[in-house]
Amino acid sequence: MELSPDCHVVVTGLKLCDNGARGMQARVKPRILVVDDEPEAVELVEFNLKQAGYAVITAVDGAEALKKAHAHRPDLIILDVMLPEMDGFEACKVLRLDPATARVPIIMLTAKAAEIDRVLGLELGADDYLTKPFSPRELLLRIKKILSRGQTEEKPSEQLRFGDLLIDVPRHVASWKAKAIGLTATEFKLLTTLAQRAGRVQSRDHLLRDVWEYDSLIDTRTVDTHMRRLREKLGPASKHLDTVRGVGYRFVE
Repeated sequence: MELSPDCHVVVTGLKLCDNGARGMQARVKPRILVVDDEPEAVELVEFNLKQAGYAVITAVDGAEALKKAHAHRPDLIILDVMLPEMDGFEACKVLRLDPATARVPIIMLTAKAAEIDRVLGLELGADDYLTKPFSPRELLLRIKKILSRGQTEEKPSEQLRFGDLLIDVPRHVASWKAKAIGLTATEFKLLTTLAQRAGRVQSRDHLLRDVWEYDSLIDTRTVDTHMRRLREKLGPASKHLDTVRGVGYRFVE
């Protein structure tokens, strides 16, 4: 059947709209900044991230990482420790001190298995770490879990108030005396998990499972390091966080 000119215009218009919709979908891919000075490592990580549907930005040193973090505002940063000039530890520290990048999740990569390196990275504000060599599948799993921490699963109206401490779950904001406290997604989930179970002791293993979503046992110092940073950020509000020696932590009202 022969189409009229009007029909041809309509069909063409629909095709253009469809292409536009695809373009919009492409632009909402989570952006990940990969920082490593080893080309082979960058190529491997970049390939697997793109295959998994992520948009990838790369940098070869700490200084370039800081510039690209500001320019592209990534959803997550994969940061190698051993970088020329400015190493990963220093870059992580700068990223956490800058309000524009303070809440961006960071996974640190290290060729060193020493506990002090892992703990230092976490103390400087990293959300997680992986020791080289690592499985790309494990990296993708960690990324997925960290990014999911920023997604609210609670009731839209849920707010938790304990005196001057307010935890607004749907907005992902914690405040003390109406002043916002700058927390990373992991720190906020840790605080919320404890607050929602106020009065009940949470073991380190339970927190690893519920906050980090790790099924296998890893270094429980991860929990201790994040708790120390969380207490520092909460300031006077840290009175609500209680350590139960030899067991774990508890939120007290």
